[in-house]
Amino acid sequence: MASYALILAMLALGLLFRRLRLFPESAPETLNLVVLYVCLPASVLLYAPRLQFGMHVLAVAAVPWLLLLATIAAVSAVSKWLRLRRDEHAVLLLCVALGNTSFLGYPLCRALLGEAALPYAVIYDQFGAFLILSTFGLYVLARYGGDTPPTARAMAKRVVTFPPFLALLFGLTLMPATPPAWIADGLQRLADALLPLVVLAIGLSLQLKLPRDELKPLAAGLGLKLIVMPALALAVVPLLGLAGTAADATVLESAMPPMVTAAALAISHRLAPGLAAAMVGYGILLSLATLPAWTWLLQHLPL
Repeated sequence: MASYALILAMLALGLLFRRLRLFPESAPETLNLVVLYVCLPASVLLYAPRLQFGMHVLAVAAVPWLLLLATIAAVSAVSKWLRLRRDEHAVLLLCVALGNTSFLGYPLCRALLGEAALPYAVIYDQFGAFLILSTFGLYVLARYGGDTPPTARAMAKRVVTFPPFLALLFGLTLMPATPPAWIADGLQRLADALLPLVVLAIGLSLQLKLPRDELKPLAAGLGLKLIVMPALALAVVPLLGLAGTAADATVLESAMPPMVTAAALAISHRLAPGLAAAMVGYGILLSLATLPAWTWLLQHLPL
């Protein structure tokens, strides 16, 4: 609960600072860059070497890809039912398929499930959400945003130059599971800064305005992201042989609110910008209730 008190405090500060205009408009982007290039790689280097390889690692990585297939089917059905525009359909594809599995996922998995969950959160994020963003996400932007379809070379370059992914490769190959104390302490301090910096950036950029005609796609999208997809993950993990902390971390990662980066890309491509911003804003606020609920359920189910 201390982590949730910190989240609420930093979110409130971000909203206050934004209202008082104490920070420049570029502050959220700057904070996110610090997280991307410093805090996230530190978290990956700290926890990835602790991972014990086996079929369970492949199973964790497989879940977000299975949920991607479910997302495509579910969003297509919802779009036909609600008669959504093409840009609204694209936003739901991006924001339901892609969760905030790193910026929020790492610290919240640690807070709600303990440090043992972090290596599995890293696998889910890097081999799942990040690769989906770099492939399926770019395809959606190209198809619905009018861009030239990305080449395999461009997607590969995006992957191999992503700082947390580089840290993952280093952590899985050269980084010892128990590094010297001064290195471990330094990485821990940087990793601990992840949550407050991310939530402060969210508060500085949070947008909750939405036209009335987009309330239905918003409700449908958040229902799929925060309830349906975690429920599917909960049903899938036993079939893949996952149990204990690995299963819990996988389900909790699938329950994270929509990815900020995915929404930002949708906005930059003029794809229902109000809906994209609201998916992130309301998704984060609602997840303050849904994530503890999923954690409680995981603790009371025999996974």
